[in-house]
Amino acid sequence: MLWLLAGLCLGIFSRSYRVRNRALLYTLILLILFSNPFLLNRFSRLWDVDTGNINSQKVYSCTIVLGGFSSSDGDGRGYFNAHADRFIQGLKLKMTGKVSHLLITGGNSDIIPGKFRESVWVKEELKLMQVPDSSILIESESRNTLENALFVTQELKRRGLAPPYLLVTSAFHMRRALYTFRRAGVQVIPYSSTYIAGRKKVSVDEFIPQVEILSKWGIYIKELIGFGIYYVKG
Repeated sequence: MLWLLAGLCLGIFSRSYRVRNRALLYTLILLILFSNPFLLNRFSRLWDVDTGNINSQKVYSCTIVLGGFSSSDGDGRGYFNAHADRFIQGLKLKMTGKVSHLLITGGNSDIIPGKFRESVWVKEELKLMQVPDSSILIESESRNTLENALFVTQELKRRGLAPPYLLVTSAFHMRRALYTFRRAGVQVIPYSSTYIAGRKKVSVDEFIPQVEILSKWGIYIKELIGFGIYYVKG
């Protein structure tokens, strides 16, 4: 939207007739491209990381669930947001006996953090769901994926839980998360959730522009930038 608004403003307020026409043309092209479900769905299939090979006979020591699936209501309490499938998949792994421990990682990523700490709030929700307290681990200081990996590494070593671990996060975020955790020396297997782009084969309605596609591109652009920064930092 920022790009579109910038192009539109340039097209309206530029004194040059040539610049004005080109800006409006480029804005129209961008709008058509970035509101097209077909292009987003094709890109998502290249970028998203699916769940890895899970041993059906093995009980893993821990599943690491990345935060970002709950938000603060402003009064220190929380609520589940649109990425709650991360929580659902992690809980499912625990309740079906696929893992022995749940590790929720996430503090408060706000620029001015308040009292709310995501993993602390989630632990209380899990206890209300009758998940044994002894099987719930939390890391409540991290503010981003890099800190998730660093602080989780310390917690896993302290607990003496054997790798590999199942890593639960959104499919669009999994590529950056895998890179970060493996660079930190954590042996993880991807367990993806929250597929925001279509997974079906090509259909006619994929070529009809949709406003919501613009916001989904925003998510992927953020991931591309984040991955690039982490890659450069090493």
